[in-house]
Amino acid sequence: MNGARLDVLVVDDEAPALDDLAYLLRQHPDVGSVTTAANATEALRRLRDGSFDAIFLDIRMPGLDGLELARVLGRFAKPPGIVFVTAFEQHAVEAFELQALDYLLKPVRPERLSDAIRRVGTVADKVGANREDPSRIAVEIGGRTRLIERDSIRYVEASGDYVRLHAEDGAYLVRMPISSLEESWRDHGFIRVHRRYLVALRYLTELRVRPGGGYVLLVAQKELPVSRRHARELRELLARGPAARRPSG
Repeated sequence: MNGARLDVLVVDDEAPALDDLAYLLRQHPDVGSVTTAANATEALRRLRDGSFDAIFLDIRMPGLDGLELARVLGRFAKPPGIVFVTAFEQHAVEAFELQALDYLLKPVRPERLSDAIRRVGTVADKVGANREDPSRIAVEIGGRTRLIERDSIRYVEASGDYVRLHAEDGAYLVRMPISSLEESWRDHGFIRVHRRYLVALRYLTELRVRPGGGYVLLVAQKELPVSRRHARELRELLARGPAARRPSG
């Protein structure tokens, strides 16, 4: 971490589990503040009133459960990192499909909690670096952080709980939801063409009709699928010509 301590929210409907995890988090040197909530509704109120680096989230709760709350958070412009904390192993695949940073089993072991906090801190550092210079994005390579120019990125591919940035000089993995990049890069020449792909229009060379229907894009000699819901917007944009594809900022 770069020295900033983390602000976290803990959500669990079982008071003993909530208190125990909050206690462990407060003892960790990389955690600054710990806020608690007994259910998803209370958690949303906390999120409305303040910002958090991460939310440590139980899965099985009455009303809105943890997985459903995570889907709601995924629609936030700047969602907190999500760490699921549960007694059940069977939700792990779905949790990571929701871009969870970690998945802890109860009772939480201090060393596993430290691993999760370290992951949250790494993501928070990258977010901070990206906010300082929005024309670059921080990626981790071999234990070191490197800044990649946004304008060198041809397209972004969602890959589990990561995105893969396909740039001119290679591909880089970053742990963040593709929806966050779609939101922040919309005015810089990027457009969502599929649930898995965000494309830099400056690198788009061709739009092809598939023999069986539908479209594919040719981006730097790579064919990418275009979903039905994005096809109309893309066709209209291409019809307006090159000027419409230039970044506005």
